[in-house]
Amino acid sequence: MVASIVVLVVLAFPCVQTQPAIGSELNCTVYSTTVDPVDFVYTPGATNCVNAYADSTCASLYAITTDEPAPVPGTSTPRPLKCFTAGEDAIGAVDPDLVRAAVSTCPKTCGFCCQSADYNCPNVQFPRLNCATILPSQCTNQEWRVIIAQDCPSACGFCNQGGCVDAVMGCANDISICNAVGMQTFVNTNCQRTCNRCSSTTVTGGCTYNRDSSTACAAWAVNGFCQNDFYTPAQRKQYCATTCRLC
Repeated sequence: MVASIVVLVVLAFPCVQTQPAIGSELNCTVYSTTVDPVDFVYTPGATNCVNAYADSTCASLYAITTDEPAPVPGTSTPRPLKCFTAGEDAIGAVDPDLVRAAVSTCPKTCGFCCQSADYNCPNVQFPRLNCATILPSQCTNQEWRVIIAQDCPSACGFCNQGGCVDAVMGCANDISICNAVGMQTFVNTNCQRTCNRCSSTTVTGGCTYNRDSSTACAAWAVNGFCQNDFYTPAQRKQYCATTCRLC
C-alpha cells in the first residue's frame, strides 16, 4: 500500500527540468520577474541595430515566420535556431561559429545586436541616464545623441565613435556646411563629428570634464579604476576625467 502511494506521488509531481523559452543561447537577454511566468527576455540592446543584409534576406536565411518570429525586446519567444545551433531544438548545443556568423550578418534578426562591434563595449560607470532603458528613438534624437555617445555608447552603436557624434543626423550629407558663413553656431552645436568640432572638454551640471586621454577608460572603469585608491585623484583625472566624472 505504501509503495503504491509513493508511485502515485511521483506520477503527480514529476521532476521537470525547465528551460528558458529563448533557448540555451542567452546573449542580449535578462532574467525578468515582470513577465508571467518569470523568464529570460530580450533586452532593448538585442535589436537596436541594423542587419548587414536586407531584413528580408535575413528572414529567409534564419527561417523567420509568423509562427517563429524574430526576437522582440521584452519577450521570451524562442531565438531562431539557425542563429546559434545546428540542433533541432532550442536546447541544442550553442555553436560559436554560427553565433559569430549571425552577429556579423543578421544581428537584429537573431537578437544579437549587443554582441556586434559597434554595440559591444562598456558604458561609463556613472551615466547621466539609465543605459538599459534607452529606446531606439533616442539614438536618433537631437536632445539625447551626444549624451548617449558619451555615457552609454553600447546602447546606440556608438562604441567606435570615441564619444563624439553629430547631434543632428545628416550633417555628413553636405559637408560644405562646416565652413558656411552664418552656420557656425549650428555646426558647433549639431555637427560636431562631421565638422571636427568635438570639444576637448564636456560640461555637465556646471562641471567641466576634460576628455579622456586614454581609449581604455571604459574598460578600466568596469574594473574599478575610478574608485581605486592605488591611483591618485590627479592620475584618474589625467587619464579618464570624463568616464570617472572628475571635474
